[in-house]
Amino acid sequence: MNLGHFQQYVRDFCKEKGFEDVTDEQRYLYLMSEVGEVSDALLKLQFAGEDKKTDIRENLGHELFDVIWNAVEIANRHDIDLTKSFEEKMKINHGREW
Repeated sequence: MNLGHFQQYVRDFCKEKGFEDVTDEQRYLYLMSEVGEVSDALLKLQFAGEDKKTDIRENLGHELFDVIWNAVEIANRHDIDLTKSFEEKMKINHGREW
């Protein structure tokens, strides 16, 4: 799935589930909550034994999805074409001194 398809998927899913009624502030708080869950998973991964790491990585992947989902939902609310934004930002980054 490419970024444009994912952005449309998020748009359609939010409409279907009634998530459109969530305010920008609420969506931002959901995003921050998910970032916290990524942090929690990363901490667990650092201290886990090898037998637990596969499950933790799977959970980490799900939490990263949730972060991306919320960011895409914010973009959708403000009619931001993320494919275009990504292409523009990659060009900017390519020319930057790091």
